[in-house]
Amino acid sequence: KLLQYLRSYRWQFLIVIIFAIASTVFSIVGPKILGKATTKLFEGVVAQFSGSGEGIDFVFIGNIMLMLVGLYLISSLFSYIQGWILSGVSMKITYRFRKDIAEKINRMPLRYFDGTNQGEVLSRVTNDVDTVSQTLNQSLTQMITSVTTVIGVLIMMLSISWVMTLITLIILNFGLLLSACS
Repeated sequence: KLLQYLRSYRWQFLIVIIFAIASTVFSIVGPKILGKATTKLFEGVVAQFSGSGEGIDFVFIGNIMLMLVGLYLISSLFSYIQGWILSGVSMKITYRFRKDIAEKINRMPLRYFDGTNQGEVLSRVTNDVDTVSQTLNQSLTQMITSVTTVIGVLIMMLSISWVMTLITLIILNFGLLLSACS
Protein backbone atom coordinates (compact mmCIF):
# COMPACT_ATOMS: atom_id res chain seq x y z
CA LYS A 1 0.00 0.00 0.00
CA LEU A 2 2.90 2.34 0.71
CA LEU A 3 4.11 1.94 -2.87
CA GLN A 4 0.68 3.06 -4.09
CA TYR A 5 1.08 6.28 -2.10
CA LEU A 6 4.63 6.74 -3.34
CA ARG A 7 3.80 6.07 -7.00
CA SER A 8 2.37 9.53 -7.56
CA TYR A 9 5.67 11.06 -6.38
CA ARG A 10 8.00 8.96 -8.53
CA TRP A 11 9.38 11.97 -10.43
CA GLN A 12 10.23 13.75 -7.21
CA PHE A 13 11.94 10.59 -5.96
CA LEU A 14 13.93 10.36 -9.20
CA ILE A 15 15.08 13.98 -8.76
CA VAL A 16 15.97 13.24 -5.11
CA ILE A 17 18.04 10.21 -6.18
CA ILE A 18 19.85 12.21 -8.87
CA PHE A 19 20.61 15.10 -6.50
CA ALA A 20 21.73 12.76 -3.71
CA ILE A 21 24.10 10.96 -6.11
CA ALA A 22 25.43 14.26 -7.50
CA SER A 23 25.98 15.66 -4.00
CA THR A 24 27.86 12.55 -2.93
CA VAL A 25 29.96 12.42 -6.09
CA PHE A 26 31.04 16.04 -5.63
CA SER A 27 32.01 15.29 -2.03
CA ILE A 28 34.04 12.25 -3.11
CA VAL A 29 35.89 14.05 -5.91
CA GLY A 30 36.99 16.87 -3.56
CA PRO A 31 39.80 15.01 -1.77
CA LYS A 32 41.32 13.85 -5.07
CA ILE A 33 41.48 17.47 -6.27
CA LEU A 34 42.87 18.52 -2.89
CA GLY A 35 45.62 15.94 -3.42
CA LYS A 36 46.79 17.93 -6.46
CA ALA A 37 47.23 21.03 -4.29
CA THR A 38 49.06 19.01 -1.66
CA THR A 39 51.40 17.55 -4.29
CA LYS A 40 52.13 21.02 -5.70
CA LEU A 41 52.81 22.34 -2.20
CA PHE A 42 55.16 19.43 -1.46
CA GLU A 43 56.99 19.94 -4.76
CA GLY A 44 57.42 23.64 -3.97
CA VAL A 45 58.82 22.94 -0.50
CA VAL A 46 61.23 20.32 -1.87
CA ALA A 47 62.35 22.75 -4.60
CA GLN A 48 63.04 25.44 -2.01
CA PHE A 49 65.10 23.10 0.17
CA SER A 50 67.04 21.72 -2.79
CA GLY A 51 67.89 25.23 -3.92
CA SER A 52 66.48 24.98 -7.44
CA GLY A 53 65.04 28.46 -7.04
CA GLU A 54 61.38 27.59 -7.59
CA GLY A 55 59.08 28.19 -4.69
CA ILE A 56 55.57 27.23 -3.84
CA ASP A 57 53.08 27.99 -6.62
CA PHE A 58 50.45 29.80 -4.56
CA VAL A 59 48.44 30.81 -7.64
CA PHE A 60 47.95 27.15 -8.64
CA ILE A 61 47.10 26.17 -5.05
CA GLY A 62 44.72 29.15 -4.72
CA ASN A 63 42.91 28.17 -7.93
CA ILE A 64 42.52 24.60 -6.67
CA MET A 65 41.17 25.88 -3.35
CA LEU A 66 38.64 28.11 -5.12
CA MET A 67 37.57 25.15 -7.25
CA LEU A 68 37.18 23.05 -4.11
CA VAL A 69 35.06 25.71 -2.41
CA GLY A 70 32.82 25.81 -5.50
CA LEU A 71 32.66 22.02 -5.62
CA TYR A 72 31.67 21.72 -1.97
CA LEU A 73 29.13 24.56 -2.31
CA ILE A 74 27.50 22.76 -5.24
CA SER A 75 27.52 19.53 -3.25
CA SER A 76 25.83 21.29 -0.33
CA LEU A 77 23.29 22.91 -2.64
CA PHE A 78 22.38 19.54 -4.19
CA SER A 79 22.11 18.02 -0.72
CA TYR A 80 19.86 20.86 0.44
CA ILE A 81 17.60 20.64 -2.63
CA GLN A 82 17.16 16.89 -2.36
CA GLY A 83 16.40 17.21 1.37
CA TRP A 84 13.88 19.97 0.68
CA ILE A 85 12.10 17.97 -2.03
CA LEU A 86 12.04 14.83 0.10
CA SER A 87 10.69 16.73 3.10
CA GLY A 88 7.88 18.13 0.95
CA VAL A 89 6.98 14.72 -0.42
CA SER A 90 7.14 13.20 3.05
CA MET A 91 4.78 15.85 4.44
CA LYS A 92 2.33 15.39 1.56
CA ILE A 93 2.29 11.63 2.06
CA THR A 94 1.84 12.08 5.82
CA TYR A 95 -1.07 14.43 5.17
CA ARG A 96 -2.67 11.89 2.80
CA PHE A 97 -2.18 9.09 5.34
CA ARG A 98 -3.82 11.07 8.10
CA LYS A 99 -6.65 12.21 5.85
CA ASP A 100 -7.33 8.64 4.69
CA ILE A 101 -7.16 7.34 8.28
CA ALA A 102 -9.57 10.04 9.48
CA GLU A 103 -12.01 9.17 6.68
CA LYS A 104 -11.79 5.48 7.55
CA ILE A 105 -12.29 6.14 11.28
CA ASN A 106 -15.38 8.23 10.46
CA ARG A 107 -16.82 5.31 8.43
CA MET A 108 -16.18 2.67 11.08
CA PRO A 109 -19.00 1.46 13.32
CA LEU A 110 -18.95 2.37 16.99
CA ARG A 111 -18.70 -1.28 18.05
CA TYR A 112 -15.15 -1.33 16.62
CA PHE A 113 -14.12 1.38 19.08
CA ASP A 114 -15.86 -0.41 21.93
CA GLY A 115 -13.82 -3.56 21.25
CA THR A 116 -10.49 -1.86 20.49
CA ASN A 117 -8.11 -0.22 22.87
CA GLN A 118 -8.12 3.57 22.60
CA GLY A 119 -4.31 3.59 22.66
CA GLU A 120 -4.15 1.22 19.69
CA VAL A 121 -6.29 3.51 17.55
CA LEU A 122 -4.28 6.58 18.58
CA SER A 123 -1.01 4.74 17.93
CA ARG A 124 -2.02 3.99 14.36
CA VAL A 125 -3.07 7.57 13.75
CA THR A 126 0.03 9.19 15.20
CA ASN A 127 3.03 6.94 15.79
CA ASP A 128 2.77 4.72 12.72
CA VAL A 129 2.24 7.62 10.34
CA ASP A 130 5.12 9.55 11.95
CA THR A 131 7.40 6.52 11.63
CA VAL A 132 6.68 6.19 7.92
CA SER A 133 7.19 9.92 7.44
CA GLN A 134 10.50 9.91 9.30
CA THR A 135 11.69 6.86 7.39
CA LEU A 136 10.91 8.49 4.06
CA ASN A 137 12.52 11.75 5.12
CA GLN A 138 15.78 10.38 6.54
CA SER A 139 16.46 6.74 5.76
CA LEU A 140 15.87 6.91 2.01
CA THR A 141 18.39 9.71 1.54
CA GLN A 142 20.88 8.03 3.85
CA MET A 143 20.59 4.77 1.96
CA ILE A 144 21.15 6.45 -1.42
CA THR A 145 24.12 8.49 -0.23
CA SER A 146 25.68 5.52 1.59
CA VAL A 147 25.56 3.28 -1.47
CA THR A 148 26.86 6.10 -3.68
CA THR A 149 29.64 6.87 -1.21
CA VAL A 150 30.83 3.26 -1.05
CA ILE A 151 30.82 2.91 -4.85
CA GLY A 152 32.40 6.34 -5.38
CA VAL A 153 35.15 5.81 -2.81
CA LEU A 154 35.93 2.42 -4.35
CA ILE A 155 36.23 4.05 -7.79
CA MET A 156 38.44 6.81 -6.36
CA MET A 157 40.64 4.25 -4.63
CA LEU A 158 40.98 2.30 -7.87
CA SER A 159 41.92 5.49 -9.76
CA ILE A 160 44.66 6.26 -7.22
CA SER A 161 46.16 2.77 -6.86
CA TRP A 162 44.53 -0.52 -7.74
CA VAL A 163 47.14 -2.42 -5.71
CA MET A 164 46.40 -0.52 -2.50
CA THR A 165 42.67 -0.90 -3.19
CA LEU A 166 43.05 -4.66 -3.57
CA ILE A 167 45.06 -4.88 -0.33
CA THR A 168 42.45 -2.77 1.49
CA LEU A 169 39.59 -4.95 0.26
CA ILE A 170 41.43 -8.13 1.29
CA ILE A 171 42.11 -6.70 4.75
CA LEU A 172 38.49 -5.55 5.13
CA ASN A 173 37.13 -8.95 4.15
CA PHE A 174 39.60 -10.67 6.48
CA GLY A 175 38.50 -8.35 9.30
CA LEU A 176 34.81 -9.05 8.58
CA LEU A 177 35.53 -12.78 8.59
CA LEU A 178 37.31 -12.53 11.96
CA SER A 179 34.44 -10.47 13.39
CA ALA A 180 31.88 -12.99 12.19
CA CYS A 181 33.79 -15.93 13.65
CA SER A 182 34.20 -14.44 17.11
